[in-house]
Amino acid sequence: MRTMSGPTERVIVVGAGFAGLSAALHLAGRGRDVTVVEREPWPGGRAGRRDVGGYSIDTGPTVITMPELIDEAFAAVGESASQRVELLPVDPAYRAMFADGAAIDVHTDADRMAMAVRDFSGARDAAGYAALRDWLEKLYRTEFAGFIAANFDSPLSMLTPQLARLAGLGGFRKWETMVKRHIADPRLRRIFTFQSLYAGVAPQQALAVYAVIAYMDTVSGVFFPQGGVRALSDALAAAAQNAGVTFRYGSTVTELERTSDRVSAVITGAGERIACDAVVLTTELPLTYQLLSRRPRRLLPLRAAPSAVVLHLGCPATTASGSDLPHHTILFGDAWEQTFTDIIRDGQLMQDPSLLVTCPTATDSSLAPRDRELLYVLAPTPNLTHGRIDWANAAAPYAQSMIDTVEQRLLPNLRDDVELLHLDTPAEWARQGMTAGTPFALAHTFAQTGPFRPANLVRGIDNAVLAGSSTTPGVGVPTTLISGRLAADRITGVPARSTTTLDLKARS
Repeated sequence: MRTMSGPTERVIVVGAGFAGLSAALHLAGRGRDVTVVEREPWPGGRAGRRDVGGYSIDTGPTVITMPELIDEAFAAVGESASQRVELLPVDPAYRAMFADGAAIDVHTDADRMAMAVRDFSGARDAAGYAALRDWLEKLYRTEFAGFIAANFDSPLSMLTPQLARLAGLGGFRKWETMVKRHIADPRLRRIFTFQSLYAGVAPQQALAVYAVIAYMDTVSGVFFPQGGVRALSDALAAAAQNAGVTFRYGSTVTELERTSDRVSAVITGAGERIACDAVVLTTELPLTYQLLSRRPRRLLPLRAAPSAVVLHLGCPATTASGSDLPHHTILFGDAWEQTFTDIIRDGQLMQDPSLLVTCPTATDSSLAPRDRELLYVLAPTPNLTHGRIDWANAAAPYAQSMIDTVEQRLLPNLRDDVELLHLDTPAEWARQGMTAGTPFALAHTFAQTGPFRPANLVRGIDNAVLAGSSTTPGVGVPTTLISGRLAADRITGVPARSTTTLDLKARS
């Protein structure tokens, strides 16, 4: 693995999202003098926050998976997650509701889920679920250390015995194909493949290696931090600060000072110069390359993932309680396959919408005023590069249509007393600097996977390393935490007592 040469004592991390926080913790734990420069007045990055009328809103991720990776970040500075934040188990992980009126609760406990599948679609699929779960666990164990949690110097780095084992498991076949081997009911298959939409690829085209996302959601366990996802960002930042990391909030990096092929300082919008020996950039990829004055050559242009419209709503607790609303509900439309065609191929809004409805107050009631519930409604949409939607005119009517869909399919009488607290569209994501107006960064196509994804090292710059959703290993809270540790490894080398291989037996 290539690592930095020259001094690396003083490191600046640009951005206090999960990737930046992870990098800061690992670097501080390895004795580096770390300064984090963040444009917002708080940590979190894409895990943003808004406070509206007594509601505490998370504008990014709605749950946490793979808590081992959170433990790993805290352990880098001698702490544990339990000292800083309480992770509440979310059960069921999801409730899936279908156009024909059927529904199933998705449990991460194997026995409970097998029983739910048996009740939903029979003994054959219950046995198939057990086999699918076994395959997902093998897939995860095979690819985690060698692919997800590894730095690649070139595609040749993939040529390991694990590659052959991964191929033998069907990892390079299609995701949908591998799930179909085990599950006959097409409705049930959606539960283990819908995640490909946020990876930017239809399950019929996505590689089966990405089924590890389904492992994280449906096997490993789903959790929610007491106080919201922001509580995890705050906890990571507090642990880093306790370990000596300096945070400069409300500061935007506008320039990198260069001395030959090394970054010697970052310059903020206020004109402050902060000297460094190395820099970790977690900024959006176009800004990163602009700051570095480098844009790596690629045979194929980068492809952004689909985007989303997200509504944050307040409603009476009685509206939600009548439906026994869980933390997560997926409302699948009838024309599920058409959804991918609409969004990914044709760049248009879903003709038959499928929505994710999150009720964080089902897990933590403190996030809303008394006798009120907080709802988060997400509709996948095309990104700004691929779509042809005028969001200035389309946002308000589309938001109303989403509320209508939730009322019709899930929460009768929602409109009787509903507050629209906040609305995010692809245009808003773009205003926040997100590439192509998508919070899901780059799609996980084959050409943007592993060593083919934009690298975390940039040729011609000896002491800069990238972290975050657009570099390796990819999108999501677990992977961005890993990307921060991978960035630290590039700077310091892998410590003798590495924490890169997790205790996977504990999660089986």
